[in-house]
Amino acid sequence: MKDNFSTGSDLYAKYRPTYPQELFDALLAHISNKKLALDVGTGNGQVAEQLAKYFEKVYATDISNEQIKQAQPNEKIEYSVQSAEKTNFENNTFDLIVVAQAVHWFDFESFYTEIDRILKKNGVFAMWGYGLIRTFPELDKIIDDFYYNQIGKYWDAERKHIDDAYQNIPFPFKKAQVFNFEKKILWNLEYLIGYLNTWSAVKHYEKQNGKNPVQAIENELKQAIAQKESFEVTFPIFMKVGEMPKN
Repeated sequence: MKDNFSTGSDLYAKYRPTYPQELFDALLAHISNKKLALDVGTGNGQVAEQLAKYFEKVYATDISNEQIKQAQPNEKIEYSVQSAEKTNFENNTFDLIVVAQAVHWFDFESFYTEIDRILKKNGVFAMWGYGLIRTFPELDKIIDDFYYNQIGKYWDAERKHIDDAYQNIPFPFKKAQVFNFEKKILWNLEYLIGYLNTWSAVKHYEKQNGKNPVQAIENELKQAIAQKESFEVTFPIFMKVGEMPKN
């Protein structure tokens, strides 16, 4: 599993989106026993915080200690630095295991072997992510050019799984269901720039070229946004939910 997000973990905590309530409602509808949940690739704990409202105990793991440091303390959540593919949990532990915007970084075969070990019989697994933001036509044009052309070659190969809405990631679960949601937020220029600076391709570009590519498009962004104090940003969210078959 790659660690692209230890650097700039404070930006990630501030500018990355939370997920809509309807996503959690759809997820919880599949779960009868709400005792133990695991959030893999938790980052700064956004999803773990939501799960803690419904489960007796939530465990949350990430390979980045810097990301976990950004999480807010919660007596119902236990954070630990662990690989997704090899954990120290007991067999058949969890009623629910989730991965948000992270499974594309994992070694799928090793990860699913571990899930099979630690997920309870008929326990639920869910993975979700979000694609490229949409705003309004003039701004979308700038964002698209930046995403595909200016920093396109700096994206890790795994990013294509996001562009494909996880359709090509193996999903060895029964009763599989696919959901689509939208998260709409009002942003200003500062938040847009902050969010763009969390992109892993921006970090790769900066490391290789010694300059920040977001700064190169700031004037274009300002012109497109013009006098707008705020504008609507839409995150397209996709989720797959299923049960791990047990012999």
